[in-house]
Amino acid sequence: MSADREKYWYKDIREISTLKELLYGSQKLYPDNPAFWVKKKKGMEYEAISYTLLKHDVEALGTKLGAMGLLDGRIAVMGVGAYEWIVTYLAVAIGGGTVVPIDKELDSESVNNLLKTAECRTIFYTSSESEKINKIIDIDNRIIMEFYGDRTDINIPMFDCITIEEKSAMADLPGNAYIWKELVSDGELLMNNGELSFKDKNVDPDALSVLIFTSGTTGDPKGVMLSQRNITANIMDTCRIAHILPTDKTLSILPIHHTYECTFGMLLVLYRGASTAFCEGLKYITSNMKEAGNTVFIAVPLVLDMIYDRIWKQVKKLGKEGTLRKAIKYNNKLKAIGLDMSRVLFKQVHNELGGKLRMVITGAASISPNVLRGFEDLGIIVLQGYGLTECTPLVSGTPQTAKERYKKAGSVGVAVSSGDIKIINKDESGIGEILFKGPNLMLGYYNMPEETAKVMKDGWFVTGDLGFVDRDGWLYLTGRSKNVIINKTGENIYPEEIEEVINNIPAVLECMVYADSRDNEEVVAVQIMPNMEVVIEELGHEPDSEELYKYIKNLVNESNMTMTSYKRVKKVIIRKEDFVRTTTKKIKRQENI
Repeated sequence: MSADREKYWYKDIREISTLKELLYGSQKLYPDNPAFWVKKKKGMEYEAISYTLLKHDVEALGTKLGAMGLLDGRIAVMGVGAYEWIVTYLAVAIGGGTVVPIDKELDSESVNNLLKTAECRTIFYTSSESEKINKIIDIDNRIIMEFYGDRTDINIPMFDCITIEEKSAMADLPGNAYIWKELVSDGELLMNNGELSFKDKNVDPDALSVLIFTSGTTGDPKGVMLSQRNITANIMDTCRIAHILPTDKTLSILPIHHTYECTFGMLLVLYRGASTAFCEGLKYITSNMKEAGNTVFIAVPLVLDMIYDRIWKQVKKLGKEGTLRKAIKYNNKLKAIGLDMSRVLFKQVHNELGGKLRMVITGAASISPNVLRGFEDLGIIVLQGYGLTECTPLVSGTPQTAKERYKKAGSVGVAVSSGDIKIINKDESGIGEILFKGPNLMLGYYNMPEETAKVMKDGWFVTGDLGFVDRDGWLYLTGRSKNVIINKTGENIYPEEIEEVINNIPAVLECMVYADSRDNEEVVAVQIMPNMEVVIEELGHEPDSEELYKYIKNLVNESNMTMTSYKRVKKVIIRKEDFVRTTTKKIKRQENI
């Protein structure tokens, strides 16, 4: 890329190459800062776990795992996002083992398949997943974690934090099963008796440390091999783009096994001396935001769409839509001369989001430019990133310092500082396949040299995504190469481009564009989830299936008139149920056709 990217970057970057340097460095710099915010019971207030306590628990658990002889192998960790999950991840990685994060949404058969593929004989899992794990016979060690009940006082030994109920449950567990607190308690005793092997262990930054499966939960799963240098390089690069402060607090809502949430929502936050509160579930997002008072929010676009839509619904309900739009226009004029009155003018909106939110980081899918600009208009910074698990994950991002961010709302920013992007096989519009290289690029696919060779070309990773780079070096995505529709006259049609147009129809909640075969020709088809609240409001009643179809079809026809003729939608299907999705809420195209 030709852009002078250095002008955008924040410079206060602490050099690290391992997760041990990350954790120990942050504990030294911010010993009493909150690292995590947890609830001891449902309904209680958030309480802080300090960096000193975090480091202690990582060392205690790692010491016990070392004594059990487990740190030379693969250890799976699965379940809801929780303090015990991330402590386990850090203990295994810093201890020299290999962490295998697993999606908690998988069924027992798929989990068992991943455990066998990764050669895992030990699994940590939150108690909510006990039923499916109990169906898997061939496991040497099972460790049960909890979401609630975390201790927050380093002066109280872990043994004294084990409740009577937990001690009773421990007695009923089979010989190969433990509760998480039990292992940490044993590790504390070992450290008190002088066991220092975990503390003194040197970490190889270039060895396999994390094995993440991206797909293929039946048959031959594809495992992405990551080193700690891959992870830490991406953390430092991301911190050049987004300025996270030691006073910042995030709310963790995304699946913790996913590299997007784990790298950004956990490890990057720890690197900067900031803190994370754990969300109690998607239906508690708004209430947990108010309780936690988070300043930063890391989310996928679908969640932001829902929040943004709810803001405007509430404004309309109060009859203040016109007033808010005038206030936004007035504030944008003030911003042009260096004044920003967002916190004053839009105080009520900010209070609904916890009152302290200043920045949103989004990725994993494209966000509507209208939604992105909408949040910015309300005084909330939105940074968009593009990444893949194979790149740990960030490839590019919209820099926080960039004045162009607002007008380039359709872009996913510039390449990370230590990486490079190039576009190959460009068409007449400059759109081609995106390639990337950098220190965050994976070691390869686990036991799949042929699959690795398909995507690694002379040090460049073939992403499979299509896009173009503008004259300033900003990357724009146009779709996936495997999703491109080629019509009978040879034009390339990018489904994502058409989806953006149709998704702007208020009566459309979400859509999926794909190729439908008709008379030996590929035509553009769309499946639509209607926004029934809008439909009922517009029609004045709830329509039957036939009326709903005609209403939506007419709206699509109107949108067709804004597009080149060969891109126009020829077939419309109204969905009654939601799309089949990934855990990060992306639509699974092939499973919905």
